Amino acid sequence: MNLAASEHQDDQLLNAAITRANIKESFESYLEIVDAFYSDDVEVILGEDTEPVRGRDDVRAHLANFLVPIHVMAEVGGLSVSIRSTAIPVTDGAGTHSRWEATFRASSGATRAFGWSVQRRWRDSRVNYERHYDHQVDGPPISFDSFD
Repeated sequence: MNLAASEHQDDQLLNAAITRANIKESFESYLEIVDAFYSDDVEVILGEDTEPVRGRDDVRAHLANFLVPIHVMAEVGGLSVSIRSTAIPVTDGAGTHSRWEATFRASSGATRAFGWSVQRRWRDSRVNYERHYDHQVDGPPISFDSFD
């Protein structure tokens, strides 16, 4: 198997793990995914005007700060979260690319969707660089009033 095919297969495994994880049950499962798929010295760029997050421990901390409130809203408030990904074909050998969508639906029916693309570079079957780009938001913010 050539390097590009191996990276594509690793990317598919990572994306499947992310989409299978259930935020209502546990945010820790996402942290376990970071441990399993990301290198110790990973660099993650979350947006155009953001500083890179460097190192697996800092990525875990950043992710936990983001996921804990979502987990509480899902477990206690009934927030429904669905996540899907679609591979984006790459011909230039610049790692792997995928398109993501996360949809949040409150118990009142209020819905907000977030879309973004991800580029990953791999080293020894682990992500050592990840960049999030092309962010989009659809729908009004979900507030406390959105929960029955």
